[in-house]
Amino acid sequence: MTLETVSTHRAFEGVQGVYRHASEATGGEMTFSVFVPPHEPGARLPVVWYLSGLTCNHANVTEKGEFRRACAELGLIFVAPDTSPRGEDAPDDPEGAYDFGLGAGFYVDATQPPFAARYRMERYVIEELPSVIADQFPADMERQSIMGHSMGGHGALTLALRHPGRYRAVSAFAPIVSPSQVPWGQKALGGYLGSDPAVWAAHDAVALIEQGARLPDLLVDQGEADAFLTEQLRPELLAEACERAGIPLQLRLRPGYDHSYYFISSFMADHLRWHAERLG
Repeated sequence: MTLETVSTHRAFEGVQGVYRHASEATGGEMTFSVFVPPHEPGARLPVVWYLSGLTCNHANVTEKGEFRRACAELGLIFVAPDTSPRGEDAPDDPEGAYDFGLGAGFYVDATQPPFAARYRMERYVIEELPSVIADQFPADMERQSIMGHSMGGHGALTLALRHPGRYRAVSAFAPIVSPSQVPWGQKALGGYLGSDPAVWAAHDAVALIEQGARLPDLLVDQGEADAFLTEQLRPELLAEACERAGIPLQLRLRPGYDHSYYFISSFMADHLRWHAERLG
């Protein structure tokens, strides 16, 4: 696969790059970022995937996530994909809303027109982009973990639950834990997957746990001053599901923190240490 280098920068003795490639999964060009920490020649390094939230692309965490120092110290490759297909021919919300369409792929493979042709974000994150990373970077694909924020937290949780054994660690910042039960998720899952709630359940972390999917453990940070906490995020639903299922969950409620990257960057290093311990 041809990979175009958009930019590279030296950082903490490693390399922060932004890259572009033609995606079969999404039917157009996709851009992503990768930080490769300093390492010995021939070394293969564990990979942490970071899935971003609504309205975001690879650049948000790359520019504001403050992950590079910790990744350099811990020896972690950090990969940040985009959140949806792009381009003039990629369908969007007909009313131009921020919570559906461009920038809001919800990490599912859409089945409904006109989105089914290009909105195949689960396939992109699970199959296509990992093959690019394995081919082009010093990645040990036997040691992968995943994390995300908001919609990306939903993606991290559901992809890990749907693909058991793929990821050795999972964590999230302010995730949408049960999209079937909140407005953001109901709009997105309905638009991408159709009107059957039984189909939505296969992309809902709480529902997946209730149906028997399991994780070894889980770390979640949530700001108590988050404007979306009560209506859209509802972390108590995840806590209840994990307690019933016997999944060890560290749910850390952070007083005064909101939904922004000021919150995420404050606890990014904690999450990366969590991942490094489980990635070996």
